[in-house]
Amino acid sequence: MTSKKGRGPTLKDIATEAGVSVPTVSKVVKGGTDVSPALRAKIQALLVERGYQARTTHAGVSGSAAVELHFDSMASTNNLQLLQGVLGAAERVGTNVVVKITPRGLTGSSWVESVSRARHSGLILVTSHMDDDQQDSFAKAGIPVVVVDPVNTPRPTIASVGVNNFDGGYLAARHLIDLGHRSIAMIRGIKSECARARLGGYHAALLEAGMDRRVGFEPEGSFRYEEGRSAANDLLTLPEAPTAIFAANDLEALGAIDAARNLGLRVPEDVSIVGFDDSLQAVSSSPRLTTVRQPFAEIGATAFRILMEIRSGDEPPTRRLELPTELIVRESTAAPPR
Repeated sequence: MTSKKGRGPTLKDIATEAGVSVPTVSKVVKGGTDVSPALRAKIQALLVERGYQARTTHAGVSGSAAVELHFDSMASTNNLQLLQGVLGAAERVGTNVVVKITPRGLTGSSWVESVSRARHSGLILVTSHMDDDQQDSFAKAGIPVVVVDPVNTPRPTIASVGVNNFDGGYLAARHLIDLGHRSIAMIRGIKSECARARLGGYHAALLEAGMDRRVGFEPEGSFRYEEGRSAANDLLTLPEAPTAIFAANDLEALGAIDAARNLGLRVPEDVSIVGFDDSLQAVSSSPRLTTVRQPFAEIGATAFRILMEIRSGDEPPTRRLELPTELIVRESTAAPPR
């Protein structure tokens, strides 16, 4: 077995030679009992023969050290589901998770120092922004980072997890088109990678259906309830108002429902509204919201597993992983009014 760049063998290297999965080798390394004696002996022999050594992360911190999970805020119920996914995955391998709000105004070096001082050996960042200075500092310190739905596009060397936002935007617009709508607006999100992808999917569905984009039909909603309500009010008071609105997230969509009600319009009889996320509020709204589901708990668990792979010295199969979205049809959409 030839190691890369002179490093020792990784769990992935041992797994490949043994013809088993990386988790199976990891179980043997950690002393797990649910591996057959014959297979355990084979893997242990390879570990000794190839000179495998359990990896450390940075500054001598062991692989069992806590990881930091950073959110831009905790106002969203989506973040609670992500938190559950991360905590569930971490509990299964005995790793502690420290939850924080992403610091503002910290340089890359000072942020790295705070992580190192706390002996935390990795970061999961949710909808956060990392500038070049911060990315450089974490890379030089050898502290692994995994980003969930980054606001800015991270470097290819930084692992990120999300959903296929383009497909989600396409599914939402396609649903409205299939219902017969030909006047469909979209309330956009903040300027971010995921919002641009959702807008692109919406554009693709319109193009496929032979529909033109209309001026004034793509206001910004900033992923917020109030902005969504304001944008929907502007749309629904146009001389030629849309019969359907796709909002870039559920909060905007709920704001749009409120705006329609205030104008005396019924949802979905007079205007159909689709959201994006499948948040807890989507199920409890009236009418219940048709939306594009993101598997938040699975996203959180996946981000944690990728971070663990990087910490152990193994290269994940891809640095950008996108999970599939799903259209959830409820009562906020119907055929357009005649």
